[in-house]
Amino acid sequence: MALFVARRYKGAVARFDKVLEVCPTHAEAWNKRGYALYEMGVYDESISSFENAIQFEPKSALAWQGKGIALAKLERYETAIQSFDRATKLNPQDVKAWYNKGYTYSRMFRQREAIACFDQVVELRPENYRAWYNRAVAQAALRRYDDALSSLDTAIAIKLNCHYAWSHRGVVLTKLNRHVEAINSFDQSLQFKDDNPEAWYGKACSYGIQGELALALRSLHRALVLSPNLYRVMAQTDSSFDELRQTDDFRALVDVT
Repeated sequence: MALFVARRYKGAVARFDKVLEVCPTHAEAWNKRGYALYEMGVYDESISSFENAIQFEPKSALAWQGKGIALAKLERYETAIQSFDRATKLNPQDVKAWYNKGYTYSRMFRQREAIACFDQVVELRPENYRAWYNRAVAQAALRRYDDALSSLDTAIAIKLNCHYAWSHRGVVLTKLNRHVEAINSFDQSLQFKDDNPEAWYGKACSYGIQGELALALRSLHRALVLSPNLYRVMAQTDSSFDELRQTDDFRALVDVT
């Protein structure tokens, strides 16, 4: 456990293996071994360890949750949800299991189920700003923009320097055609993380919609410098740039041929 806490996971696994040689039914050793392997990125073997822990201690919520996060890393989302279900039934106060279950639902584009899980998280831990943020992302995906804005405001109230919450707040405000506020949110994000391409791209979109073409191009250029592959593809079809699309400057910037 000392090695585990020190993040020396390979050494921790070797010591847990010694324990299991002596006592093969030691559920906690299997469980901690699973988490160490998870941290090492060895997800299949991690799942096997959690399954052994569950075999010897079927009511271990931690083992079910560990199995779930490892399955989710392998994109085996349906099976991961089943594991999180077991974890939350065994321990309804398990904040991490609710959070990971919600995040997995989000990856499956099942936003209503995701929101229900994040609701559980913020009920148990109102100060969990990441849950408020992910709740907002799911709400925005359902076009519940006012609800998303409220969730983001709560996330920011808890952690003022959460740059990605400020960025997404700007995106939501853009969707609501509240462009002055959107630009302010993107600027707040950039105050905390200047190399945030999402905020620069968001500013470009908001300026583009308003017809501020020079400012849109300037912000888009910053986004492309930071993350060229993603935002170049997005910009080529984004309706925010319809007024710019046929200009030489825009075409040169996004390499439209």
